[in-house]
Amino acid sequence: MATLRFFFLLLSCLHVLTCDQVDHDSLISFYQHISSPPATPLNLSSMDCCQWEGVFCDSNARVTRLLLPGRGLLGTITPFLGNLSSLTHLNLSHNQLSGSLPVGLFHNLNNLQTLDLSFNLLSGLLQPPQSSDSLPISIQTIDLSSNLFNGLINTSFIYRASSLINFNVSNNSFTGTIPSSICRNSNRVKILDFSMNKFSGHVFQGIGQCSRLEVFRAGLNSLTGWIPYDLYSVKTLKVFSLPNNYFSGPINGSIVLLSKLSSLELNDNELTGELPRNIGILSNLKLLLLHTNSLNGSLPPSLTGCINLRTLLLRNNLFGGEISTLNFSKLQQLQVIDFGNNSFVGRIPESLCLCKSLTAVRLAYNRLESEVPPCMTALTSLSHLSLSDNYLSNVIGALKILMHCDNLTVLFMSRCFHNEMMPDDYSLLHLNGFQNLQILTLGGCQLIGQVPSWIAKLRKLKVLNLSLNQISGSIPTWLGSMPDLFVLNLTQNHLSGELPREIGNLPALITDDTDSDLSYLALPFLFNSLQYNRLFNLPRGIKVGSNSLSGKIPVEIGQLKLLHVLELSNNNFNGSIPNQLSHLTNLEKLDMSGNHLSGEIPQSLAKLHFLSSFSIANNDLQGEIPRGGQFDTFPATSFQGNPKLCGYILRRSCPLVTLDDKTPEEDPESSWYNLPFGMGYVFGFFAFSITLLFNTCKRLHHLVVR
Repeated sequence: MATLRFFFLLLSCLHVLTCDQVDHDSLISFYQHISSPPATPLNLSSMDCCQWEGVFCDSNARVTRLLLPGRGLLGTITPFLGNLSSLTHLNLSHNQLSGSLPVGLFHNLNNLQTLDLSFNLLSGLLQPPQSSDSLPISIQTIDLSSNLFNGLINTSFIYRASSLINFNVSNNSFTGTIPSSICRNSNRVKILDFSMNKFSGHVFQGIGQCSRLEVFRAGLNSLTGWIPYDLYSVKTLKVFSLPNNYFSGPINGSIVLLSKLSSLELNDNELTGELPRNIGILSNLKLLLLHTNSLNGSLPPSLTGCINLRTLLLRNNLFGGEISTLNFSKLQQLQVIDFGNNSFVGRIPESLCLCKSLTAVRLAYNRLESEVPPCMTALTSLSHLSLSDNYLSNVIGALKILMHCDNLTVLFMSRCFHNEMMPDDYSLLHLNGFQNLQILTLGGCQLIGQVPSWIAKLRKLKVLNLSLNQISGSIPTWLGSMPDLFVLNLTQNHLSGELPREIGNLPALITDDTDSDLSYLALPFLFNSLQYNRLFNLPRGIKVGSNSLSGKIPVEIGQLKLLHVLELSNNNFNGSIPNQLSHLTNLEKLDMSGNHLSGEIPQSLAKLHFLSSFSIANNDLQGEIPRGGQFDTFPATSFQGNPKLCGYILRRSCPLVTLDDKTPEEDPESSWYNLPFGMGYVFGFFAFSITLLFNTCKRLHHLVVR
């Protein structure tokens, strides 16, 4: 900063300039209010400000463009920039500029066409009270997105912007209603983006006056009411995005008039009614997102006329009827389809097998029956398949079919195939498929048998859920050598024997050297009733509760430093709680309730600072409950059913340590050493003092007698 000031002083002394004096002085004022990182300093070595980095001039040496995006600039925007009267383009985006826009910034910028201040830390109001600031007539593009602006967007701020084409104020904290005058002031508007703010109320009805509008975004606000009817008359519209609001009512059939529409995003609202019967007229539609509403009825056959569809998301609605009657073969561009959590019946549509571009299919939480169709072997690009919570059968056949989908990464088939045998036949043992599989769930199927040995060959597996089945036998030791496994759920089965010490060797729970980011998947996934967008966010855990496991808790588990959840409840574990569990510094949940554990609770467990859920209820533990750390926050129910435990949490006083009564056989000399150190010192000092006092008195008496 001092170097810049010295340079400006040198320039003012030399008076060697070719750029306009006013422009020069305005730029100097601007640079005095900002700084750039030492690694990427601004190049201001020339005497001519028209030669400075990011500065462009016209033939009259007037500054027309100031372009400094992504330079890590710190500081504020000086009002002197408003003196650059020939400026047409101002781009300071992707920096760290802060503060508010200076009052009067636009008064002299009568030639400004593009203003891009996006991705900064600018805050405050666009137009302070009693200010006459407004955008110039010449402005065509204004991008203030991803800042900290707040308050209303006043009509007076945009009333002169008759040339406006692109207006983006997304990702701020603007409030009030969306300004209704934009379309009245300019008939050239093509892009409007009000998304990710705090706008409320109804969307203005005058939006139909934007006769050239191509993109309208206002998602992630608090907008209410029906979708504006006059929007259906904007036949130039290509992107229509209003997700995550509170819109209600039906999707009007007039939406098919938007023949150029390529993206329709109305998800996460309160829409009702059926899909328009002739929605297939929208042949240019590539993205149709209607999930998480209250839409109902059967899907219209014309839906498959949207031949350019790539993503079709209808999950979390009230749709029903047979989807197997739809002919999906026309949707050759379809990559992602999500019909989850509806009430569809019938079979898995075999015509889906003809959509060779499919990468993600979700049909979970419906009422589909029968078996997985053999034709699904043709879906060689499929990476995500979720069929959970249906009435499917023949689990062995399903796995033999799907093992040919070489790119399959996520396979959810929980709560299907009820009371069948756990698939572990010879052909699966020698399988060469599923080599890219990272998530496998077969929980809640009540499958009978043992932990399948073919799972040992799935070397990329990260999540294995076999809970809520009828699996018997022991937990195989080879699970501890799975290189990427970090979620293992075997709860509520009939497993017996000891918990293998080898489980404490799971590499992905010791050192995090695996790539667990599945953010490239098109669909979020449900796991333990929670929705995740990335596998990386899953809590790493070992769950073996509600079985018949016995023996001691392996001390080797203490090596799993990345473990978040450890559930050992309702088994037959005995012995003491391993002190090594205190090494699990990332642990958030620890449940050892309903076992036969004895001894004291290790005080070292109080060092587990992330532990938010803890239970050792219904064991045979004794002694005082540790104090400090998270232990001060656990309820009494975490310790109930242990009558020998005591402490403030249970409001049960711990007994004081008392000396045993001396027996006649005790050696009087040896009993001295049984006293506590402090007490022995006191008694010794007392005895010595008495003796000394006695001898002194005796001598005094002797002297008196003499």
